[in-house]
Amino acid sequence: MLKLIKSLKRRTPLGWLQLSHEKTRLLVALAGIAFSDILIFMQLGFQTALYASNTRLQSHLDADIVLLSPNARNLVNLSTFPRSRLYQAMDVPGVATADPMYVQFSDWKNPQTRQKTSILVIGFNPDRPAFELPELQEYADEMKLPNTVTFDRNARGAYDEAIAAIDRGEPVKTELENRTLTIAGLYEMGASFAADGTLMTSDRNFLRLFPRRRPGGVSLGILHVEPGRDPEAVAQALDAYLPEDVNVLTKEGFIAFEKHYWATNTAVGFVFTLGTIMGFIVGIVIVYQVLSTDVRDRLPEYATFKAMGYRNRYLLGIVFEEAVILAFIGFFPGVGVSLGLYALTRNATNLPLYMTLFRAIQVLTITLIMCGISGAIATRKLQAADPADIFG
Repeated sequence: MLKLIKSLKRRTPLGWLQLSHEKTRLLVALAGIAFSDILIFMQLGFQTALYASNTRLQSHLDADIVLLSPNARNLVNLSTFPRSRLYQAMDVPGVATADPMYVQFSDWKNPQTRQKTSILVIGFNPDRPAFELPELQEYADEMKLPNTVTFDRNARGAYDEAIAAIDRGEPVKTELENRTLTIAGLYEMGASFAADGTLMTSDRNFLRLFPRRRPGGVSLGILHVEPGRDPEAVAQALDAYLPEDVNVLTKEGFIAFEKHYWATNTAVGFVFTLGTIMGFIVGIVIVYQVLSTDVRDRLPEYATFKAMGYRNRYLLGIVFEEAVILAFIGFFPGVGVSLGLYALTRNATNLPLYMTLFRAIQVLTITLIMCGISGAIATRKLQAADPADIFG
């Protein structure tokens, strides 16, 4: 190992010397790699935010098992199933509680701007809140009052003045479904690609707001299992016992169900994946152009090395050295700019767009592969170089 380190120290860094000799070409290559990395970072970030934002509600769901209609597509496109299935579920050993939850998209007036915008309305038993949010316990009694709701303080849109008023204890009223609503309190959730925000209230208030929704038509069934019971085993027993007009999922299965919908049934997931692939291809093309030009311009020098007895392996190592140097140096401005764009997008959209160590390592690995492929293609000219042809 010491001999290897000493040999590396004595070795002339030909790859770096060749890159730094043509500074304009080097800057163009680094800009291209940085652009490619930014594109990949943004696509991967948006894809992660897509899944994270659209599973926030499911992740905070206070449930071990979820019942839903076989026609349900995702959380905001739920069909209904008979409420009687909840009573039947209580007959299965291991089920402790089974409560209904109602979900409906609607338009409401922004309490600050008075403009109409869409909102996701959720109703449940306030004595057993469907979500693990301490604020819902705090405002459980208020949600039982007629036309009284709680609101997501992290909703997307102009709500800062209304939120400040609620924090001061001032009454804030607005309209939904031709009814005047009072916002009793706030909780923290966040926007998603599907909904700008949510309202939560009691199941009775929900049915008052949407009189066409029958109490017997449930959007979701929220089930808890008895302590010490395995939710997976209880879910299998429920699936075997209940009729086919209801599906049974564990909480983890419900989260996976939502992710699968956005990954396979929408154009958004495909677009982000395609964007990542395009960023990778763009990086390969840019780095190949730089390395190919460098090899072509220095063919006489490489031919001289061959005439002196240097093997192809040594010469190829120089080109790959250039590729690795470009990958590492070009990565850092890419990650720096991406950090700024993440913060800008997060503040503008309230989407959970954050840089993680795993993603940074992931993109660095992609960059090394990208530059390695470019180097491999560029060395084809070098392998074909014949000193006799060049000096003949």
